[in-house]
Amino acid sequence: MSDRAMTENFSERIILALDFPHMTEMERVLSSLRGQVRYVKVGMELFYAAGPGIITELKNRGLNVFIDLKVHDIPNTAKGAVRSLASHGADMINVHAAGGVAMMEAAREGLEQGLTAGATRPLLIGVTMLTSTSQQTMNQQIGIPGTVEETVTAYAKLTAQAGLDGVVASPLEVPLIKEAVSPSFITVTPGIRPKGTDQGDQTRITTPEDALIRLGSDYIVIGRAITAAADPSAAWENMMEQLKRGETTA
Repeated sequence: MSDRAMTENFSERIILALDFPHMTEMERVLSSLRGQVRYVKVGMELFYAAGPGIITELKNRGLNVFIDLKVHDIPNTAKGAVRSLASHGADMINVHAAGGVAMMEAAREGLEQGLTAGATRPLLIGVTMLTSTSQQTMNQQIGIPGTVEETVTAYAKLTAQAGLDGVVASPLEVPLIKEAVSPSFITVTPGIRPKGTDQGDQTRITTPEDALIRLGSDYIVIGRAITAAADPSAAWENMMEQLKRGETTA
């Protein structure tokens, strides 16, 4: 595979987290990364500041948009929330798997109802366990016994049972999820830190090349390692070079 083909392939699978309090900082980063980034994530901070119009704004720039609001409510409310997000043209939406099968099934129904004529169906995925959650936190504070891996696998199975497309999980758990559900079950993995960058508040992390090449993540989500860099474009290119080297040595 040529370097260009490798870059194209990886670019489609890397989701840049736009975790900003307002549009000004988003504009600065996207201007720096014009032509490099293909997929972006809008979380609670920016979505609540800018409103649902941010989806149209980003789609008009030719970007795919993952709306990361982790919907978690009674089934009827979750259904309405996902219906609304789908109607705005999001490419990927998530809900909390902890909401249960009935809630996830209702969310899936809402997604189908929210599609406009001719629109591509968004991916609907379930959040398993946040990558900031350690086993100690899960056991002692959240009150879930066992290992993180056991809980993530159980949530992945429930998500598949509800008819969703995949899950959000740590890249470290991707092989377990693929084995427990299906190789085609989509995994979206935050907790990504290129070599030489700060771990931040994540606990279950790995590098982009480990996640995409060795562990089999379908998509990775990366934010501060790129967006907080002095030169986001250079940080992105450095990450792509690491991925190319990882591809040739895999």
